Amino acid sequence: MQLHNIKPKNKLRKSKRVARGGKRGGYSGRGIKGQKSRAGAKIRPAIRDLMMKFPKARGRAKHAFKSIVAKPAILNLKDIENNFQNGEIVSPNVLFEKSLVGRPKKGKLKVKILSEGEISKKLSFQNVSLSKAARDKIEKAGGSIK
Repeated sequence: MQLHNIKPKNKLRKSKRVARGGKRGGYSGRGIKGQKSRAGAKIRPAIRDLMMKFPKARGRAKHAFKSIVAKPAILNLKDIENNFQNGEIVSPNVLFEKSLVGRPKKGKLKVKILSEGEISKKLSFQNVSLSKAARDKIEKAGGSIK
């Protein structure tokens, strides 16, 4: 066997040149004009349009500390009235143990007590922030705030 005896298994076939006459002439199956008819046309992904619609949070000053500062858990006086006995101490840790508040995702456990409901028990409040009306109701019932 010599080199001039070797024949390829499949014949070489030249690729069709479109828009040069013949079966694929003119617009070569792409239609007339528009993005899809152009060479190198790529349709923009829909996710990009969605991303552009959403507002962008620009700048450092406006958003810098929002994620760091944890908001306090909110409780009302009626919740404390139902779950505490006379003379007990109300603190964030005790409220967590009684599962009245959950553990925060970031930072320390903070609790703010609002004035909805009435209180009749003498309770001692420690390390909790109070609204002005709640403070007045607690002092009127004989409770102490530290």
